[in-house]
Order: sequence, then C-alpha cells, then structure tokens
Amino acid sequence: MSSLLQASDLTHEEKVVWLEDPAGLDYVRQALDKTPRRRGKPRYYRDGRMVGFAELCDTAEADPDSGLQKRRVFYLLPHDRDAEPDGLYRAGAPGEAVDPRTIEPRRVGMKTERSQRGSAAAARTVA
Repeated sequence: MSSLLQASDLTHEEKVVWLEDPAGLDYVRQALDKTPRRRGKPRYYRDGRMVGFAELCDTAEADPDSGLQKRRVFYLLPHDRDAEPDGLYRAGAPGEAVDPRTIEPRRVGMKTERSQRGSAAAARTVA
C-alpha cells in the first residue's frame, strides 16, 4: 500500500508498539499494510527489518474487498542511515521516512531536521 499516509487512514489506531527503541533512530519508514488481525505483530515481507507497528481498536472494520485490516508498519531497509551512516541517506531521507519521535496513534509522522539531514545536522543546528 502507499507510504504517503493521511490522518484519515489512521482513525482506528489505538497504540504504537516499538520492537526497537526509536530514540536511537533518525528516521523510520512508514507504510500501510493489510493484515488479518487488528493486534499483535504482523507478518513482515520487506527486506530489512520491522521496527514497530500500530494496533487497532476493537471497532476497526476490515476492508470490504479483502477482509483485511489496514495497519501502519514502521521499518528500515539495509541501506538506510542507521546501518550505513555514510551511505545513500547520509543526508536526506526516503520519501516515506519520518522522525519516530513524532509518531503517535492516529497521527501521521512528520519529517524533521533530524529525519531529513541526520543527527549530526540536527546537533549542529541546536548548538
């Protein structure tokens, strides 16, 4: 599904579950995946690793066409900044990347100086 999310996609989110501490990450990628359940760790089909996911409330209805729930998943790919600090995303970030510090249930994550330019750039602007 699309990684460009809107608040209306997230109205049934109840909780964000982190599998890794997001404090050490400049950004995470976010996407909507279709899963059979509202809660619990969803299956992961991408390269890289899942670092978190959203759980839905009891009133969340399944997609009428597929019978699946639309849930947000947070992930990183092998070439992302956390694994390759001097790599492709040394500066800049993928389009679906947001600062994990801005992620809350029912709110789309935001791009920040840190997510877009890296922790070193954010530290320079604060000092």
